[in-house]
Amino acid sequence: MTTLLTTFLNPAVASASMLPCHDMDAADLFFSERPADLEQAKSLCAGCPLIEECRQGALDRAEPWGVWGGAIFDSGRIIAVKRGRGRPRKNPVQDAA
Repeated sequence: MTTLLTTFLNPAVASASMLPCHDMDAADLFFSERPADLEQAKSLCAGCPLIEECRQGALDRAEPWGVWGGAIFDSGRIIAVKRGRGRPRKNPVQDAA
């Protein structure tokens, strides 16, 4: 079974610098409170060679929050979308035309 550690030790497979979550400019997206940032982080995961291992590891560890393996985690579970902060509107927004 291949683990994240053995994958990193094999430079032919991938190095940590090639993974989207190790990009210093994008790192904050993976733990943002803003739903749009989380969706952007999920899209960065799409081409990652370790997406399945990352997601399974996060499930095994019951990660409390963040984007792991292209999925949003909340309280150790995968959720489809994260709702923004605050109460939802009672009335739809009128277009100002």
